[in-house]
Amino acid sequence: MTHERGNGLVQHRWVNLSRYEEPQVLAREEVRQALRGRASDSRIDDAVLVASELVTNARQHTDSGPSCMNLDVYQDIAVMWIHDRGRDADTVRQRISAAGPCAEIPESGRGLYLVDVLATKWFVRPTAEGKAVVAVIELDAADTTPPTLQQDPRS
Repeated sequence: MTHERGNGLVQHRWVNLSRYEEPQVLAREEVRQALRGRASDSRIDDAVLVASELVTNARQHTDSGPSCMNLDVYQDIAVMWIHDRGRDADTVRQRISAAGPCAEIPESGRGLYLVDVLATKWFVRPTAEGKAVVAVIELDAADTTPPTLQQDPRS
C-alpha cells in the first residue's frame, strides 16, 4: 500500500514494505515513480540503487526485515527513510567506517559503501519501533526537453 500527499512541489510517500517477499522491488518502483520528471535518469538510477541497498540491508541484518519506506521529494533533494525493527542503530554506521578502500570491503559491506558514495549524506536514527536508515539524495534538473535533430546546413 502506498500513500502519497503533496501539492506537486513537495511529495510525500509512505510505502508499507512489511508484507512483500521482495520489498526492494517495490521500493525501487516507488522511487523511480516519485522521481520521474524531477531528476535526470542517471540520478534516478542512483536513488533507486540506494533504496534497493538499504532495503536489502534491512532484510539481511534484521529478523523482521524492512517495515516501511518514507520518501520525501522536494525541489532539489529526495529524503528516503527505510524503517525496520532492528535496534542496532549504532552498529550500522560502524560497518562502513571500519571499511577501507573498496577492494578491502567485505562483500557484506559493499551495499553501505555504495550508499555512502551515491547519497549526499546518510545516517541512522533510533525510532520507537527500531531504527530508520535515512539517505539524502541531491537531485539535478530533469532533462525534460526532447532531443532535436540537427539539420544539415547544406539542405
